Amino acid sequence: MSIFTKKNTILVTCSKGIAPFLKEEIAALGLPVRSELVAGIETNGTLEDAMRLNLCVRTGQRVLYLLRSFTAQRPDDLYKKMVDIPWEDYFLKTGYICVTSSVDNPSIKDTRFANLRGKDAIVDRFYKRFDSRPDSGPKRDQSVIFVYWKGDQCSVYIDTSGESLSRRGYREIPLAAPMQETLAAAVILASKWKSEENFINPMCGSGTLAIEAALIAMGKDPGSMRNNHGFMHIQGFSRPDWRKMKGSAEKTKRATPGRIIATDRDPRAIEAAKSNAAAAGVSHLIEFEVCDFSDTPVPEGTGVIVLNPAYGERLGEIKELEDTYRGIGDYFKQRCAGYRGYIFTGNMELAKHVGLRAKAKTPFFNSNIECRLFGYDLYSGSRKNPKQTTE
Repeated sequence: MSIFTKKNTILVTCSKGIAPFLKEEIAALGLPVRSELVAGIETNGTLEDAMRLNLCVRTGQRVLYLLRSFTAQRPDDLYKKMVDIPWEDYFLKTGYICVTSSVDNPSIKDTRFANLRGKDAIVDRFYKRFDSRPDSGPKRDQSVIFVYWKGDQCSVYIDTSGESLSRRGYREIPLAAPMQETLAAAVILASKWKSEENFINPMCGSGTLAIEAALIAMGKDPGSMRNNHGFMHIQGFSRPDWRKMKGSAEKTKRATPGRIIATDRDPRAIEAAKSNAAAAGVSHLIEFEVCDFSDTPVPEGTGVIVLNPAYGERLGEIKELEDTYRGIGDYFKQRCAGYRGYIFTGNMELAKHVGLRAKAKTPFFNSNIECRLFGYDLYSGSRKNPKQTTE
């Protein structure tokens, strides 16, 4: 039996707040959802399934394939258990190995020591059997092993992603503090946007939200743009099979009848967004324009409008941003009737200045900042509730 067809536990990690959306993605791929964690979903499958997850999931960070679980009290226990794993079945002696970890064990003060002991176990096993060993170091561009060690319970995984899946490969010009691609995808999924609707993204920055929307509209898998994944360095990996898997996914591509509009008042942001959209292969789907958010065109029809305004760090900045958030509320009320409006922010006090009652407040985390996606139904005066009530 090929190691690529052997079933085991697969853990797909994500940022906090994203697990419910990742769960839906995994279930849609026909894989079982064994458990929902704070920052991940546990499923079951083969390494081929892990490849498909790397190709298809939009909200996950890493796809971890379980090799073995065991008890370990001290670093020497970790070494002894890891040296027994048949690493030569998975990796070449001429390759390059990186060991990473998450450790909560009283015998470990620095996770780098756990990484070192794990690395020693792997290379020592190779050296004992072949009188040769793979190179090792911190780079995650080839074979990556992840060790999760809490108390005396330890699990060792192959990180089949290598670099984080948020690195799609299209962000050529990031600008300052861009929204991570996986978070942008989760925000769009949370908005329930459908590709036949319009997607409007004022304050677009480097274009991540609009680009992720265009990828969804096309049915283009996010992992298809990367030329390197961790699973490509596992023994038995077949590049023709990978091309076939990508080719099958490509057949599901579709064009969107809805319009995707991205604007920013900074010409440099629009240039960066255009460059990134071109790298993602979606520039033909996005209409870019340099203008203030309040002048962003809103076509007739239905859809969503998503803004990611600044949160503010200093008192002076926050005071200035109060006017910006009030202006967003005015834009929603005056220009966007019939749409669903969304504001993603890490400042709950500023959100109050929008002056509209949010129908939903979905929690997310942007790095370590607790955020909310505030959702508003933007009615015109002819609705049963003729006016938006303020908070």
